Amino acid sequence: MKGSALDSIFEFVKYGLTGWGWLEIVIFTLAVTHITIAGVTIYLHRCQAHRAVELHPIVSHFFRFWLWLTTGMVTKEWAAIHRKHHAKCETEEDPHSPQTRGLSTVLWQGADLYRNSAKDIPLLNRYGHGCPDDWVERHVYTGRSALGVSLMLITNVLLFGVVGAAVWAVQMMWIPFFAAGVVNGIAHFWGYRNFKSPDTSANLIPWGILIGGEELHNNHHAHATSPKLSSRWYEFDIGWMYIRILQAFGLARPRSLPMSDVAVNPNKVEIDAATIQAILSSKYELMARLSKRVHKFQASVANTNAFSDLARTAGQLRVDFEAIWSQRALSVDQTIEAVQQWCQRAEASGISACEEFARRLRMMTVKSAI
Repeated sequence: MKGSALDSIFEFVKYGLTGWGWLEIVIFTLAVTHITIAGVTIYLHRCQAHRAVELHPIVSHFFRFWLWLTTGMVTKEWAAIHRKHHAKCETEEDPHSPQTRGLSTVLWQGADLYRNSAKDIPLLNRYGHGCPDDWVERHVYTGRSALGVSLMLITNVLLFGVVGAAVWAVQMMWIPFFAAGVVNGIAHFWGYRNFKSPDTSANLIPWGILIGGEELHNNHHAHATSPKLSSRWYEFDIGWMYIRILQAFGLARPRSLPMSDVAVNPNKVEIDAATIQAILSSKYELMARLSKRVHKFQASVANTNAFSDLARTAGQLRVDFEAIWSQRALSVDQTIEAVQQWCQRAEASGISACEEFARRLRMMTVKSAI
């Protein structure tokens, strides 16, 4: 009898309540870490930090609870640190820029940078507005990160025995490495760029699956309030797929996508405030389109005698158009005047690609203005 009891205890310590083998445990680990990634990108990033999507309270609180268990992260802290990253991107005040702190530091010590910033009360007060502040947040989650991850450790050990501690270790490393390290580090150091955002953000790969769509980091910096991170036809954002599924069940309401509020009025010829509003909502898309048109034109005249003058003019028009949107101090009237002058130059350039682009700009407006 005593031996039987000891055998049972040994079996429990070794296999836990589930009795699962290695294959089932690996599948479980991949599943729970993916749920955590989904929680970070959908809830913390797109919903809380950027207000790009509104989630049903049940979904929102599930992610809030799950992230507390699997990462110990507090919503206000994460959202505030991320908002400051956008506000102070790649300056000395950026909480986690590889340009100022070094790629190795951000990649391997991203979690430490996060914890240090989370202690900055003025930062949290300035950038943490609008985050959950209910009884559960104040009395359970905030200040009790160790309790959450400890409960996760106990649960894993009960389920899988001693192997549960290894599962827990993977869970604890997943977000610090992939989200804090890879996205904040490598995605500001290496990759391809669809848009000329005023930073070094890059897309790591065109298929955002492993990190929930956060691989498409340049797209995000170009359109920070977009709930969809993919932009090109060949890019895939699994986080956006999940949002669309939640939306189908009435559990999510995404914000407008870039260009979704933009309309073209063929009868419109004057640059006005509605034109500027439409351009601002899609300026990086427009810059990319103009750049593509200019490069295609320059390639078409590369072997002609007119190459030098026309190519130089087209290139300068592209540079000048991009420069308009880098001048943050311009008023609406000044921006209207700048765009009007640019269109006049483009239309008089003799370059069909630029002429057509200028005509399309004049017709741009927002749907509410029609």
